[in-house]
Amino acid sequence: MYFTVFRKSGLFTNGSLTKTFQIMKLTTVFIIAACMQVSARDYSQKVTLNGNSITLQKVFEEIKKQTGYQFFYAEETIQSARPVTVSLKKVSLETALNAVFESQPLSYTISENTIIVRKKSVTSMMANEIVLAAPLPAPITGKVTDDKGQPLEGATVLIKGTPNGTKTNASGDFSIEADANATLIISYVGFITIEVKAVAGAANVQLKPQANSVEAVVVVGYGTSKKRDLTGSISSVKGEEVAKMPSTNPISSLQGKVPGLTVSNTGRAGATPVVRIRGVNSTNSANPVYVVDGILQDNIDFLNPADIESIDVLRDPSSIAIYGLRGANGVIAITSKKAARGQTRISLQSSVGIQTVNDKIELTDAAGFKKLYTAQLANINAAPFDYTNYTANTNWQDLVLRDAVVTATNLSISNSGEKSSTLLNVGYTNQEGVLKNDNFERFLLRLNEEIRINKNIKVGGEVTGYYYQTDPPAASITNALWAAPIVPIQQDEDTYYSMPSFQRAQVGNPIATLNRNNRNSIEKGTRVISSLFAEIKFLKSFTWRSTVYGDLWFNTARSYVQLPFEFINLGEGAAPTTITTDNSIRTSVTQEQAESKRFQQDHTLSYDKKMGNGHSINAIAGFTTLYNYSSFVNGTRRDTSVNVPDSPEFWYVGIINANNPTTNGGGGAEGSIVGGFARVGYNYMGKYLVNATIRRDGSSKFAPENRWGTFGSIGAGWVVSDENFLNNIEAIDFLKVRVAWGVTGNANGFAENLWRPGIQNASTAIFGDNVYSSIQAAYIPDPDLHWETVQGIDVGFDVRALDNRLNAEITFYNRTTTDILTAVTLPNDSRSYFTNLGKITNKGIEISTGWGDKLGMGLNYRLSANFSYNENIVNSIGDNFNFQILGNGGVNRTNTGSSIGHFYGYTQTGIYQSVADMDKQPTFSNSLPGDISYKDLNNDGVITTADRGYIGTPFPPYSFGGNISLDYKGFDFEIDGQGAAGHKIYTQRRTATFAVLNYEANRLNAWTTPGSTNIEPILDNTRGNNFLMSTYYLEPGDYFRIRMLQVGYTFTKGFITKASIKNIRVYLSAQNLKTWSQVTGYSPEPLIGSILGGGADNGAYPVPAIYSLGINLNF
Repeated sequence: MYFTVFRKSGLFTNGSLTKTFQIMKLTTVFIIAACMQVSARDYSQKVTLNGNSITLQKVFEEIKKQTGYQFFYAEETIQSARPVTVSLKKVSLETALNAVFESQPLSYTISENTIIVRKKSVTSMMANEIVLAAPLPAPITGKVTDDKGQPLEGATVLIKGTPNGTKTNASGDFSIEADANATLIISYVGFITIEVKAVAGAANVQLKPQANSVEAVVVVGYGTSKKRDLTGSISSVKGEEVAKMPSTNPISSLQGKVPGLTVSNTGRAGATPVVRIRGVNSTNSANPVYVVDGILQDNIDFLNPADIESIDVLRDPSSIAIYGLRGANGVIAITSKKAARGQTRISLQSSVGIQTVNDKIELTDAAGFKKLYTAQLANINAAPFDYTNYTANTNWQDLVLRDAVVTATNLSISNSGEKSSTLLNVGYTNQEGVLKNDNFERFLLRLNEEIRINKNIKVGGEVTGYYYQTDPPAASITNALWAAPIVPIQQDEDTYYSMPSFQRAQVGNPIATLNRNNRNSIEKGTRVISSLFAEIKFLKSFTWRSTVYGDLWFNTARSYVQLPFEFINLGEGAAPTTITTDNSIRTSVTQEQAESKRFQQDHTLSYDKKMGNGHSINAIAGFTTLYNYSSFVNGTRRDTSVNVPDSPEFWYVGIINANNPTTNGGGGAEGSIVGGFARVGYNYMGKYLVNATIRRDGSSKFAPENRWGTFGSIGAGWVVSDENFLNNIEAIDFLKVRVAWGVTGNANGFAENLWRPGIQNASTAIFGDNVYSSIQAAYIPDPDLHWETVQGIDVGFDVRALDNRLNAEITFYNRTTTDILTAVTLPNDSRSYFTNLGKITNKGIEISTGWGDKLGMGLNYRLSANFSYNENIVNSIGDNFNFQILGNGGVNRTNTGSSIGHFYGYTQTGIYQSVADMDKQPTFSNSLPGDISYKDLNNDGVITTADRGYIGTPFPPYSFGGNISLDYKGFDFEIDGQGAAGHKIYTQRRTATFAVLNYEANRLNAWTTPGSTNIEPILDNTRGNNFLMSTYYLEPGDYFRIRMLQVGYTFTKGFITKASIKNIRVYLSAQNLKTWSQVTGYSPEPLIGSILGGGADNGAYPVPAIYSLGINLNF
């Protein structure tokens, strides 16, 4: 039933009579409202509306039918109402009303179960009389912001139990009157509605976004989009999640959080992790491109984790096609923090942590070493070793490792007014590596400024300064793993003990190596990144934006090598003697300088228009240019007598006489990319979504006739949950089906100018008394060299259910790369040439899901998990089926029918126990009992090289992660888990045959007599068959790790209020707390730095556990 008040404006000419009649109307309204027997409903009731150009009255009727709320309005008030086109599925009443009134010249307020409608421009008499009937004493002013402090324009502020309400302005400010006991209800689409007590004066409120809200905004190519409008696969991670995990590189924090994203960390101080998106689709670079505030980057070492607002990972064809050749391996888009509108904010984050290696490699001690080495000498019929002078029990591994400190501090100051906003961020990081003498130090400064000339024009700029200094470790961990534990460390400060004679030529005293090279190298780098932009909005729907960007980087590195220390040779059955390990070693000084320059400009014109009747369109077109330049020079000078002082101020080649041996080198590259692009998106009623992209790129990496390529994509989405046939399924809140297809080019990792013929020195010839040098082509260029082409298709489903508490996404993808840029060796020649050949396919599935809810009493919790599967297959490499690419000396191979860079070798079946046992199995011609037995793949009765084949992959086909987070009255708890499965780790550190090395613990179970073991071969370094590449040297890389556990508490009251502090959060954090794995090395993480030769653990740097204490202050 509607209650409509009629006003016959022409019947009354006397002002007093008109006023009297108006008061009578109001009195009637209150009497009727008081007599209604409709119980009040909660504002969170769900409303479903679907219609095209329907009248406002019909919308009111439908809302009344679903909720029981009554509408009050004057008839002339809604005469100017526009028809409504709406498509909403089980949204809150307030969300529905906001959508209905969005484009109307009307506003509404809610009182109990009554919705009062009035004009926006003039305060109606009815509303005035209502306010007068219950005068409100105290003005309340405040600001509504999101969880990042950004103002929310159009947020609704209601006084609970009254019809009085208002909305926030562009700065998020509001003003309203309320009595002392009133409660304010504050809401905004996509955010959690809250209730706060009205306090006279200021009432600043911060709203938290709904978990994985479909209204959330994500970065797409050269723009942004609501998540519900996407037709592709984009995952988002909030900046606060990144900052929670102390790290020198923010990408490390994404490990296990995004399906399809593989992040492989190393514990080296300041190191950059290896990142892969949906596997490897080329034999060249597989690195994704980073887009920082719209600027394309190859790395983000200059970014402070605390300075990040959000990270979006773009994986599908429709999302990455607009980036052209740079986006073929996926895109990681990063939005940095900006000043919060209308606020002055100061924040300080500081943490200190201890890094320690929890999972060390199990090695034999002195007693175990003596036992095994004695047995080994007996097996090869060699004389026993005299251990008389070797009484030490040295744990070299413990001596070269340390508990290392890492500290990080970040200060951010921001201010924003009506016309301008400024943000200054300063960061400092100091990290020691767990390997002694490994150190990294970094300073960061970022200044961002934006000026709003008027409501349609704004300009701005940003400058980032980055300085780092690193002291790389002088030795690897491998030396400590191989050194015999029977040798003592040193006699005095300058005299060390040498390794025994059987190790001396290959293994040095690990501590002498560290100390001799202690801080003997230093590397410094300075990087300055700046950008300027201008943005103009015109004709309501158009926006022009121009951005120019420059990136300058300069690096210097200097190092020196001391003259050798003196060593004591303990000898065998004789008195110790003094020696040097190698009298030919010279002191030397090396210098290197490198620089790079990068300039980019982007110019775009965008169009965004809601065209009525449910149609909306957005489009963008633009062009971009990118110029790259890099160069380096280096030189080394040596001397046998000059001892260079142990101070960097002397580490210049000029300190050594110019007549001494000198080597030098250098190189560089220069290139550019020019591209034009366009994208059009169409949306009908928020239900049917279509977008299309086209991009044309030109690159100087190819000859003029081959350097241009045209690429594009198309995507479509269907919000099934907005269809009428799903209205009765209460459990489903949102369901979308999406499909995307696209093609892009790829030349990442491919050098400049390989289409031009290069030259190199060749042989010399003697004619008479003269010697003539010659040159030859370094490689033979392919005149048809061109882009790799990457084509992919995605099919996905997004669902939200059970009042938006449950969310899930599932995506199936198939991506194929053709015309792989590959180096081919010429027959009977060491030279090679580059050409296009081959086809590689990656296909898989990605699943992510989450659940969030409240348990009452202020306890909130959130669960999330993700899973990915990727299958990689090399469909072909050229016309020759047997053609293959070798990596790591042939340990890895890439050939038709197998995955890229797979392990190639023999399959162990056991250990030959006796001659009789050997007679029953295929063997090598020289096999003996105690040797590894191998599988006869071709069934010819003997073991030969033809029995080698695929034995595993270094790239994990399965990856997964999960998170549990809780918060309760200021306390917060979070735990992250992460893992991978299906890949192998090649223990290359155990394969050396050139010397007798220290033994790992597994060798204590070596074969001795028939039946003693069927896994570990005999102790005999002369049996070459046991050192062949086989599954014996592969370990399953499957693992699960507690990536992070953190507990914190946020103070918001008490002493901090008096100190003008908004809040203080303190926390304890543990990273890499526990790992479950069968790997015997330091870490089971996939070693995928090399595409063609990855997965080898030759003493890989340990990934430590990190225990941190941190504090965050906000003013």
